[in-house]
Amino acid sequence: MKVISYNLRKHRAAGELAHLIERHAADVLCLQEADTSDLPEEIEGLRLADATQRNRLGLAVYYRENTYRALDVRALALKKSLHDRVLKPAEERLLGVRLHDIDDGRELIVASFHAAPLTALNSLRRHQIRTALDELRTLGDGVPALMVGDYNYPVFKEHLGQKVREQGYELNLSDSRTYTRYRFFRGHYDFATSVGFEIDRVRTLPQGLSDHLPILVTARLPLVSGGSVEAPRAEAS
Repeated sequence: MKVISYNLRKHRAAGELAHLIERHAADVLCLQEADTSDLPEEIEGLRLADATQRNRLGLAVYYRENTYRALDVRALALKKSLHDRVLKPAEERLLGVRLHDIDDGRELIVASFHAAPLTALNSLRRHQIRTALDELRTLGDGVPALMVGDYNYPVFKEHLGQKVREQGYELNLSDSRTYTRYRFFRGHYDFATSVGFEIDRVRTLPQGLSDHLPILVTARLPLVSGGSVEAPRAEAS
């Protein structure tokens, strides 16, 4: 499965999506900072599963219609930063979709995530990430899950990775930085967090009109008997 995650920078890069899907044969597309009122129902064979409704700039998930069938969708508002309370750019920062693989009958969860901006503390973003990962289990406990998006976490990523592993997930960075607009803030911002998947590669794609570079996650479900992969429980604090 090939998943593209892209922060569109206030929808400016929306015109690049068809080319990205076609060029990289994407199966799933996860968007952040999209004008959800201006999103088409289909892009290059990918069907819109859903988009957030309460955001000025929101999230969206597309999936390949001849490969998957959408079973359930969940949007979630996470703990707000001061930036959120004053400017109200985003009410819902997680959009998860449970998919059924038409060919092999297995189910999986993909999610688009957008953490609070850098004006917030890392501790608040960790809270948002932890809550988002817990919420994905309500879409299907034991179902393989992949959450991609803009984590806004350019420093102290090792600490974040440790916290994510305590919840039973793995954090994967791309092969090169994903944000280059300001010299001081350049770095890895866009991650993939997963459980029950084998992540072959996370690749940063060429820069477009956004200040974020899109990432391409190549993931696969391990060959197991019985269908589902049990997600490890979070360790007690």
